[in-house]
Amino acid sequence: MKRLKLLNTSKTLKVSIDSLVFKTIIGILPFERVTKQKVILDISFTYKFTKGQKEFIDYSHVANMAKMIMKKEKFLLIEDAIIYLDRALTKEFKIRKLKIKVTKPEILKNCIVSVSS
Repeated sequence: MKRLKLLNTSKTLKVSIDSLVFKTIIGILPFERVTKQKVILDISFTYKFTKGQKEFIDYSHVANMAKMIMKKEKFLLIEDAIIYLDRALTKEFKIRKLKIKVTKPEILKNCIVSVSS
C-alpha cells in the first residue's frame, strides 16, 4: 500500500467531548445549593487545523477548563452555565460553532433534564 504524502493544507475539524461526568453545585432549589449533584457535560466545536502548525486545540484543556468553571461558579441555572462557558471557551481557544449541553440526570425521578446551545 502506498503511503500518502500529507500536504500543508488546512482543514476545519470538529472536536466532540461527550459525557464528561462530575459532581457540582448547580440549581436553584435549597437542597441543590448545598448538595453536589451529578452533571454531564457535552461540548463540540470546530477549529481550523493546518498540517505542521505548532498550535492546536488540546481537548483535555477544554474539558478541564469547563469542569473547573462549573465547579467554581456553582451556577443557579443551567442556562447561566452555558452562557458563561460559551464566553470563556471562545475567549480562551480559537474555536467556532461551539455547542454545549448540560445534563442533570438525577434531578427528576422520571426523566433526564438537559439544556443545550
